[in-house]
Amino acid sequence: MTEVSQARLLARHREGDPTAFGDLVRAHQGPLLRLARGLLGAGEACEDVVQEAFLRLAQHPPETPVEALGDPRLEHAQLSSWLHKVTRNLCMDVLRSETRRRKRERAVASVEASDGGQSAVDAADTRALVEEKLQRLPLDQREVLVLRLLGEKSYREIAAITGKKIGTVGWLVSVGLKALSAELTPFFQSARTGPRPAAAPEPELGFGMVQGELS
Repeated sequence: MTEVSQARLLARHREGDPTAFGDLVRAHQGPLLRLARGLLGAGEACEDVVQEAFLRLAQHPPETPVEALGDPRLEHAQLSSWLHKVTRNLCMDVLRSETRRRKRERAVASVEASDGGQSAVDAADTRALVEEKLQRLPLDQREVLVLRLLGEKSYREIAAITGKKIGTVGWLVSVGLKALSAELTPFFQSARTGPRPAAAPEPELGFGMVQGELS
C-alpha cells in the first residue's frame, strides 16, 4: 500500500467514503497487531488495542505534514508512526492495569514451568518462541525491540513513537538484543544438534537481525 496516497485515503475517509478506511486498515493492521502482541502477548487484548487505535483514527484522523504530501512513501511513514504511537500508548495503559499484570505474570510462570526438556524448535513454533522470549525482557527493552525487529522501525522512528532519546533507544536495543540472543541461542543450538534429520530452520521474526546487529 506504500504506493497509494495515504493523505488521499484520509481525505476520502473525511468525505465519508467507507472504502477508504478499509484500505487504511488493511495497510496498517498487520504491523500494529505485531506491535501489540509483542508488548502484551497473544490474546484478545492485542486485538482490542488495535481496534481502539483504528477507532481513534476514524474519529480524529491526523493531518499529513505538508512536507510529506505528494510522496506516498513519506505519507505512509507518517501515518504508520502516528498509529504505532497510539497503539504503543494504549498498550502501556493495559500494562499499567494490575489485573493485566497479574495475568501476564501467571502466563510467564506457566511457560517457564513447561519449557524444560524441549530439544528442538519447529519452524512453525519459531515466531511464537521469539515472541515468548520478548515477554521476559524488561518493558523498556521489549517495546524498542518489538518496534525494531517486528515493526522494522528506524531508531529515529522508535524515538518519536516512544518519546525516548535516540541514544537511549540505541542503548536499549543493544542491551535487549544481547538478552534476547542469550535466551534464544540454546534453543536454536539444540535444534541444530538434535536427532532430527532435517536442517534446523533459521529463526524468524527478526532473529537474523538480532545476529546481524550483534555482529
